[in-house]
Amino acid sequence: MDENGADAPGSTDPRTDPLADEDCYRVLGPDGSPLPDATVPDLSDEQFRAIYRDLVTTRRFDERAVSLQRQGRIGTYAPCAGQEGSAVGSTHALTDDDLISYQYREHGAVVVRDLLPEYLPYWMGHESGTEAIADGNVFPLNIGIAAHLPHAVGASWAFDHRGEDRVVACHFGDGATSEGDFHEAMNFAGVFDTPTLFCCHNNGWAISIPESRQTATDTFAQKATAYGFDGVRVDGMDPLASYAVTREAAERARGEGGGGDGDGASDSEGDSADASRPVLIEFLEYRFGAHTTADDPSAYRDPDDVDPWRALDPVDRMEGFLRETGRIDDAGVAAAREEADEVVAAAIDFAESVDGAPSDMFDHAYAELPPEIRRQRDDLLAAVDEHGEEAFLREE
Repeated sequence: MDENGADAPGSTDPRTDPLADEDCYRVLGPDGSPLPDATVPDLSDEQFRAIYRDLVTTRRFDERAVSLQRQGRIGTYAPCAGQEGSAVGSTHALTDDDLISYQYREHGAVVVRDLLPEYLPYWMGHESGTEAIADGNVFPLNIGIAAHLPHAVGASWAFDHRGEDRVVACHFGDGATSEGDFHEAMNFAGVFDTPTLFCCHNNGWAISIPESRQTATDTFAQKATAYGFDGVRVDGMDPLASYAVTREAAERARGEGGGGDGDGASDSEGDSADASRPVLIEFLEYRFGAHTTADDPSAYRDPDDVDPWRALDPVDRMEGFLRETGRIDDAGVAAAREEADEVVAAAIDFAESVDGAPSDMFDHAYAELPPEIRRQRDDLLAAVDEHGEEAFLREE
């Protein structure tokens, strides 16, 4: 705060910054200025701008997806506004060969991997969308809470067993930590030193259950201690902090050291510098909107509680950083927004061009269809043959 009582650039103030009193790793202040003594990641100007473009594209995709759902053009959707910084920043810190095990809100990871057109059909009911992102080393998104964690650990264990230089970044919400799958996965990873990054997105709410009812521990990161590896807390609405912590955690998971350079991912004593170890990253963030488009957040939280968090908007903070450091100007911002509009519009056009066959809904659920399900499929296909597909299409 300066002599006139205003916040100094890069400062944090509990009155305007919800994370000011939290012990978490940060690079940027609410206005995008680097905090005093912060270590800005050593990236090229183009890499910084690429992170910003992906944040803007993710936000635009989110806005359009919510609109599409309200129009009945896609199904129930999980908005990510406010949480783009953790998904985009962490994905930029990985290599293209690293696997991302996705929950359902980390759309920024798909944007970074340039998979948006192939991905959107999933939300329109086409399983081709999950198949496509798997080709880009993103595991199909998971609706069952925490059910994907053991699979992610299994994949990372396989990479280690085969001697592949790959890690798995497994994303999940704070509510997943109450599931047995979380503890089983954490324990296995700790015992077998799997190259796994457990990316816990603590946005304060597991749908309508507040953090205070989810755990009695002070933090989610400290749960890693019980399983013999490190946990770290990071400002998930700070894209550069999310990048730095994930990069260091990935180095630790690869057995490249990673502790002690100031990025905050490791503080264990006695670990060998080249020991491959999993890491639990707790991203502190807030979702601005609903849990899904089928949710009404006003039923369980005060809308006024959201306003302070908007001061930490990851898109605005990254733009502020780029402007302050001379890496972008008005023209650059306008160009990024125009590009985002074009990318998202093209993805929507592609997704709406995908046609599904009525029989698709029966595929992939069973290796061999049970007799009753087979009967239902045959009856449906017979009715389509008799009446034509048009008879089964609703009028828009």
